[in-house]
Amino acid sequence: MHRKRRFAHLARWLHTYLSMLSFAILLFFAATGLTLNHAEWFEGERNTARFQGTLDSAWLKSSDPQVVEQDKIVDFLRRAHRIKAAVSDVHLDDEHCEVLFKGPGYEADASVDRHTGKYELTVSRFGFVAVLNDLHKGRDTGGKWSIVIDLSAVLMTLVSLTGLTLIFFLNKRRVFGLAIAAAGALLCYLAYAAWVS
Repeated sequence: MHRKRRFAHLARWLHTYLSMLSFAILLFFAATGLTLNHAEWFEGERNTARFQGTLDSAWLKSSDPQVVEQDKIVDFLRRAHRIKAAVSDVHLDDEHCEVLFKGPGYEADASVDRHTGKYELTVSRFGFVAVLNDLHKGRDTGGKWSIVIDLSAVLMTLVSLTGLTLIFFLNKRRVFGLAIAAAGALLCYLAYAAWVS
C-alpha cells in the first residue's frame, strides 16, 4: 500500500510539473492546429518587396558552368538584404544563378546574371500566422527546431500517460474515467472510419 501511494504521488507530481513545463508548447500546437486546419480564415496579405543590385561577377565565372562561389554570393546577399533564412536551393545555367532562401513564412529569391553580376531579388513575407503554421509543421525551420518539435511530442506523451495513470488511483472514478477515455478513442476511430477511410 505504501508503495502504491508513493507511485501515485510520483505520477501526480510528474503530471503537474510536466503539464506546467509543456503548457506553452501545448497551447501553441493546439492553436496552430486550428489555424492550419482553417488556413482560409487566417490568410494574411503577402508582403512582397523587390530589390536590384550588382555583385562581383568573378564569383559567377569558372571553367565549369555548374560551379560558382556560392558561399560568397550567399554571404553578400545576406549582408546586403538582411536575409536570415536558410538556402533552400541553388540553380545554375549558362546565363543565370538563382538562389532561393526559405524560412517560416518567408521566401527570398535572387536571380543573378552570370556575365554582369547584376541581380534581382524578390522577398516575400506571408504574415504572422504563416510563420506560426510553418513552425507547427517544421517547414523550412532547420534541424534545431525539429528537436524542439520532438521534445514537445515527448512531453505531451508523458503528460497524457501520467494523466491516464492517475485515474487508476481514484477508486470511485476509475471505471467512469476509463469509460470516458475509451469513448473518446472510439469517437476518433468512428470519425476516421466514416469521413476519411
